[in-house]
Amino acid sequence: MSALYRLALPDGTQRLARGDVATGPAELLPATVDLDDLLSATWPSPGAGLTSALEGAGDGPVPEGSQVLAPVAGQEVWASGVTFERSRQARNEEAGPVDIYDKVYDAVRPELFCKATPGRVRGPRAPVGIRRDSGWDVPEPELGLVADAAGRLVALTVGNDMSSRSIEGENPLYLPQAKIFTGSCALGPALVPVTDVSFDSLVIELTIRRGGEVLFTDSVPLSAMKRTPDELLEWLFQAMEFPVGVVLLTGTSIVPPQEFTLQDGDIVDIAVPGVGTLTNPVEEIGRPAPRRVSSEVPA
Repeated sequence: MSALYRLALPDGTQRLARGDVATGPAELLPATVDLDDLLSATWPSPGAGLTSALEGAGDGPVPEGSQVLAPVAGQEVWASGVTFERSRQARNEEAGPVDIYDKVYDAVRPELFCKATPGRVRGPRAPVGIRRDSGWDVPEPELGLVADAAGRLVALTVGNDMSSRSIEGENPLYLPQAKIFTGSCALGPALVPVTDVSFDSLVIELTIRRGGEVLFTDSVPLSAMKRTPDELLEWLFQAMEFPVGVVLLTGTSIVPPQEFTLQDGDIVDIAVPGVGTLTNPVEEIGRPAPRRVSSEVPA
């Protein structure tokens, strides 16, 4: 199955390449092929630009020592929340005796939020972060919907929506701090045309390793998602424009047990057979929580 990869070459330049999902990038595409152009609204049908790149002329083999980057150029990454029953349960566990996540799960309008600007997205093998001021941190394995500027679903990728459950559970208004920080979003390894896969047959798998041993593993079919990809994208484009396309993460249904939290040095593997496997080490980032300063005015 042919997929589109974004690479950093040994000479410091960045190029697009194509290759099999199972074996990785094999052939460079011409330097004129640009991901932002491929996801613009100028193509007559969904995915026509991507298909053109994957079926067009090549530009030689991928140089040895090339690094696979996150498959985004100018695309923002957005995310969906509470799209699976297990996610609703986990969010309620964090928040305590409130019902806002039940309301989101049952509502017509989904929860959508901006996860990362293009320059902040990590690729395969790059470290993902856990905050020093958080005591409960998990990866969230998700399918990435890649839409063109017209809002049409053209490709899929694998995503990791790193999250601080302790910060989010403390107060729902802390969601941006729980979700957006250095290394909080990883994508990859490639973009797979949506025409080459069947969404209903996809399965997402999560494995967390520490010191070479598997600490947690689980898998869930994407068919368990309450909302459809087209529904999520329609809401995202309801009052927003994305001139070079966008990536929308679909939410997670795999949540490690409450007693589990990630540690510096852990390895997170997220696999969607037919789309790819995203592997990232975990690193601790940021500073400890600031000491609270009294707001009282001295007498």
